[in-house]
Amino acid sequence: MRNLFFYGVILFVVAIASWVGLEFYKANQPKPVVLQGEIEAQSYSVSSKVPGRIAKVYVKKGDYVKVGDAIFSIYSPEVEAKLQQALAAKQAAQAKKEQADNGARKEQIKAAEEQYKKAKAAADLMEKTYSRIKKLYESGVVSQQKKDEVYTKYQAAIHTKNAAYEMMQMAKKGARKEIKKAAAAQEKVYEAKVDEVESYVKETKQYAFVNAEVSNVLIHSGELAPSGFPVVTLLDMKDVWARLNVREDYLHYFPMGKKIKLSIPALGKSYEFQVSYIAPQGDYAVWKATESGKGFDMKSFEVELRPLKEIPNLRVGMSVLVEVR
Repeated sequence: MRNLFFYGVILFVVAIASWVGLEFYKANQPKPVVLQGEIEAQSYSVSSKVPGRIAKVYVKKGDYVKVGDAIFSIYSPEVEAKLQQALAAKQAAQAKKEQADNGARKEQIKAAEEQYKKAKAAADLMEKTYSRIKKLYESGVVSQQKKDEVYTKYQAAIHTKNAAYEMMQMAKKGARKEIKKAAAAQEKVYEAKVDEVESYVKETKQYAFVNAEVSNVLIHSGELAPSGFPVVTLLDMKDVWARLNVREDYLHYFPMGKKIKLSIPALGKSYEFQVSYIAPQGDYAVWKATESGKGFDMKSFEVELRPLKEIPNLRVGMSVLVEVR
């Protein structure tokens, strides 16, 4: 009986000593460091190149939009006025091109033909007149002066006939090739101008270019929107990641491609993520001085980790936690 009691006491003392030793060992082990980050998502700003007054915003915060859904529209009378100006200039250029292509009107061609006939008849008459005067001169009836005057009128009649003929031919042929090319080029210039203004008209109504969630409406109906200023912001919750700020003495825990489990307190679970991006933070980031004698400060790095599968109910801004020793 005494031996049993003795062995029991020894066993108890050994158990107490083991427990004290284990606790002492645990107390001397380095405590794990908990790194905290947050969930982020790809953000898009929907804006317009055209300044103007917001006519209507078709969405509100929290809405889910699909590609092609209307987001907002802008009322811009200046753009409408420029479109009308461009259309009018285009019509004028088209008219000039048609005029160059079609040439002179039938009435103009007919008038040119009549002028030529008139000049030809006058030239024929002067030819006969000169022939008679020449014979009279040779017979000594008229003077040299008279003969020369009639000859000059005859030559003038021939030149007038030739000029009338060229005018008739020009009326029939229409404008020169160079003029036609210039008219065609001018038409293309104003067609491009119309296309440019129409592209601005399209900018007065914006549509979703990605399936996403409306995260904020920055400008509302009736307010003025500057060119390029975001009116609505979208979040693509299919493109999310966790961002951690990691001091470089812990960076070896996060090599590129490593799979790490992160705890998300808001969801009460841990999920597997993979390191996808590592970059040093700017000089404004917090630096930590090392112990005396090491001679350098430790810099912080930005580490991004992407979930390996879609996480239900995940929201931007949720905290993520990971322990490192």
